[in-house]
Amino acid sequence: MKVHPKKILDSLQKSDITFFTGVPDSLLKDFLAYVQGQIPASDRITAANEGNAIAIAAGYHLATGGIAGVYMQNSGLGNAINPLVSLADKEVYAIPMLLIIGWRGEPGVSDEPQHIKQGKITEKLLEVLDIPYGVLSADSSEEEMTSEIVRLSKVAQTEKRPCALLVRSGTFEVYLAPKHIAEEGSLGREEAIGMILDSLDGSEIVISTTGKISRELYEERKSRGESTGKDFLTVGSMGHASQIALGIACQKKNKTVYCLDGDGAVIMHMGGLATVGWVAPENFKHIVLNNRAHESVGGQPSAAEAIDLPGVAKSCRYTFVATITTKEELVSMLATFKTHQGPAFLEIKVNLKSRKNLGRPEESPAENKKKFMDFVRE
Repeated sequence: MKVHPKKILDSLQKSDITFFTGVPDSLLKDFLAYVQGQIPASDRITAANEGNAIAIAAGYHLATGGIAGVYMQNSGLGNAINPLVSLADKEVYAIPMLLIIGWRGEPGVSDEPQHIKQGKITEKLLEVLDIPYGVLSADSSEEEMTSEIVRLSKVAQTEKRPCALLVRSGTFEVYLAPKHIAEEGSLGREEAIGMILDSLDGSEIVISTTGKISRELYEERKSRGESTGKDFLTVGSMGHASQIALGIACQKKNKTVYCLDGDGAVIMHMGGLATVGWVAPENFKHIVLNNRAHESVGGQPSAAEAIDLPGVAKSCRYTFVATITTKEELVSMLATFKTHQGPAFLEIKVNLKSRKNLGRPEESPAENKKKFMDFVRE
């Protein structure tokens, strides 16, 4: 039987875990929606990446002596490993915290290709990192869940170390997040992607970021009867699409390279903007579809609500930056954006909407890679 997020939050609070930070995950979205509604904004921080979340939790402990709850998808363990080992580990600063990890790609559970390997090695990673852990699932009783939370919280506090809860798919009852972002303008992300493709002549190389942007790009190509091999769909590795595009742009200087990015992904590894500006490839076009939310994993707000992304790009020495909010502005901007020397940056503010029947790529990542490399060679 699925558990209401309130029961888990109550158990965490009874174990003196009242501060939360992390990166949203689809398996945790109902729990995080409840946390968003029940925990004051001063006691919850959506981090740029999972490593940052570990550091925020460390700062919380240093200031209060308390234990933070750190939420993430298991893919985020890669970002978290360095601070877990070199900062929080009991052999270094001995900082207690409780990791709450969505277990994507769990063996025996159907999932997307990019999650399968991570799911297989998640328990092994925790064991190698010497992090005690337990598992929450819909098959667990309320008493078992509470007992596991209490046990791990005590271990974290008494042994001064990180501990972890692995959360299986389908653990939580549905809990809808409160609306937090106004629907700005009438421009949808999928519509904007179609307009971007309209502005291209077909010779461009396109790299798309993790989540719904890649899925919408794929479906738009299919609906037009165009080859999906022109695009590299970055189905994993959130935040790294711009650097994949940079690596290609530096080797294919006779081709224009477009990176279709998201606000959460850009913020996750914002240092990539500095590298692009430093290398300064003239054939690099960076488009960020900004809905100010982690929409693919539940719609939690991103830091893009508070920052000026084009301003950041400009300070990183992009030669052209612009932002648009309407369809009419986008038509005009796309006509001129392609003529600007790169690195060029365009922010498109889109609303927080997507199709419920949005599909996924039919090809495997390996098949996408082969078709893409064939196109690049041509």
